[in-house]
Amino acid sequence: MSKDTRPHLRSLVANVVTYFFLLAGALVMVVPFVFSVLTSVKTPQQFNTTTPLAMPDPVTGENYLALFGQEHNFTVPIVVTIQVVVVLVVGQLVCSILAAYAFSHLRFPGRDALFWVYVSTLMIPAVVTIVPLFSMMSAWGLKNTFWGIVLPFMFGSPYAIFLLRENFRTTPSEVLDAARIDGAGVHRRLWQVIVPMNRPIVATLVVITVVSQWNNFMWPLIIAPATEWNVITVATAGLQSQYQSNWTLVMAATTIALAPLVSLFLVFQRHITSSLGVSGVR
Repeated sequence: MSKDTRPHLRSLVANVVTYFFLLAGALVMVVPFVFSVLTSVKTPQQFNTTTPLAMPDPVTGENYLALFGQEHNFTVPIVVTIQVVVVLVVGQLVCSILAAYAFSHLRFPGRDALFWVYVSTLMIPAVVTIVPLFSMMSAWGLKNTFWGIVLPFMFGSPYAIFLLRENFRTTPSEVLDAARIDGAGVHRRLWQVIVPMNRPIVATLVVITVVSQWNNFMWPLIIAPATEWNVITVATAGLQSQYQSNWTLVMAATTIALAPLVSLFLVFQRHITSSLGVSGVR
């Protein structure tokens, strides 16, 4: 083997190994989704008598029809979840942007100390705050209400504020000085200069917030156990009991819950990859 071919061979082996691990990781991620979809279009008899990834024969939509029937009425959890997600995304995004701008461009005593104290709350496990939050919401008469679900989480998040602050700080000062000379005030500089320049990271935060709140289970289950306020995760868990496992029905509900998240990622994937690229350049 000549010396000229050795670098090419090493590069080829490295590429093969890299793509092997990427393919293995992709399979680990995709197989559960395929299992969910295939199971959702099987009858319970097919599910119990065939392998998990066997093709349904015949394909049936009875599980989806049963979900939206009179017994389960899955429309209500979907509507409640959409309302919760919309309120939380808007609330968290607006409050996080305002706080990130204050921590990155406004000067006031104790700014940095206050910021790091707030960010340090990320180290507090969410489970620790469940009992205090439940006591507060119950004392305010918000148990089994919409506002009981959203109120504790709609005023920003430490992760979002930290991420936005670090990106806002990289905004060129020349651009902000030019806007200030043109007569732009604080709010105009924020919403018409800084936010548009950081659109990829804002879009990424929208996706992260939607996914986290769409999949939230523990807090809605504790604060709003009433059926009329069940979110989609709680309603899906309620489809099976100790003595009955409706796996085909559960997989149909899981597929419905996954579809909006997959669609959201496909819509915003360009912004997500742009935010990673911009963060790397900065």
